[in-house]
Amino acid sequence: MRPLTDDELVLVLEKMKKYMGAKIKYLIDTEDKIYVFRLHKNRVYYCDEELLKVASHFERKKIISVGTCVGKFTKSGKFRILITGLDYFSKYAKNKIWLKPNGEQSFLYGNHILKSQVARVTENTEQYSGLIVCNLNDVPLGIATSSKSSIQIKDLDPTAIVGFNQGDVGEYLRVEDEN
Repeated sequence: MRPLTDDELVLVLEKMKKYMGAKIKYLIDTEDKIYVFRLHKNRVYYCDEELLKVASHFERKKIISVGTCVGKFTKSGKFRILITGLDYFSKYAKNKIWLKPNGEQSFLYGNHILKSQVARVTENTEQYSGLIVCNLNDVPLGIATSSKSSIQIKDLDPTAIVGFNQGDVGEYLRVEDEN
């Protein structure tokens, strides 16, 4: 495990800022512990420094992960957020969208979000901003990108796409079937 380079850290923080906005500082500057980002096998982990010290006693080859995997770098060098960090993203989310029960299942099958499936959206959501997708009980289901602003969503027909699925908790089951 190694610290992120400056370029890698910029890519990670820019992508996370899309979903958390200015609240990203709460993820980095915590009062009780010091948290850091580390890279291991093209995956970025978010962990506290004490855990990292304990992990340093093991061989690199034997470490599978340390902390929470928040994303990975693709072969082209882009950073992609993974749903394993969804708990952190939802805690400090800038924009959220809540789905009706009929929309939950569709979203968890990997489909985009339609207007008819939306219960409510955070006010002042801009077009192409990051969204945390939740059910009506405020349980995070995944991440999406808004296709329209919150003002434009009101005027759309029920079959229009309002959010592009970027990742959902249903991936666990779909990926398991492929193996």
